[in-house]
Amino acid sequence: MSLKDAIEKAYDQDKDLVLVGASSNPPVCKILDYSKFKFEMAKKEKEARKKQKVIEIKEIRLSANIDTHDLEVKAKNANKFLKSGDKVKVSLRFKGRELSFVNKGREIIDKFISLIEDGQVEKEPKLEGKFLNVIISPKQSK
Repeated sequence: MSLKDAIEKAYDQDKDLVLVGASSNPPVCKILDYSKFKFEMAKKEKEARKKQKVIEIKEIRLSANIDTHDLEVKAKNANKFLKSGDKVKVSLRFKGRELSFVNKGREIIDKFISLIEDGQVEKEPKLEGKFLNVIISPKQSK
């Protein structure tokens, strides 16, 4: 159908001519009420946004001379965050001369990771300035 005929047909029905498939040859159009179409699309988009989960990154800070019980408590909190679907960033801060004992910090991070049951390491421990950071994400359910 020619464009002129399609526009006339839409005008006779008091509706709009809406381009649906611009990439196809010839272009595909529909005769419909455009305001109702926009409303339906907005409604579908809003419904899709409701169903999606926003993943937050929770941060847990450790120190180079942390006690085992404190480490276990922080690991318990990390497990709670991971169960709720959030990612956990574990930061170990070195103060002053502690920076020369990075291997001790890596041992603490490894011990912390071994206490985590509900997560997997997304980003390996990396030294960034005075911080040793690791990111843990929730385990993917299959």
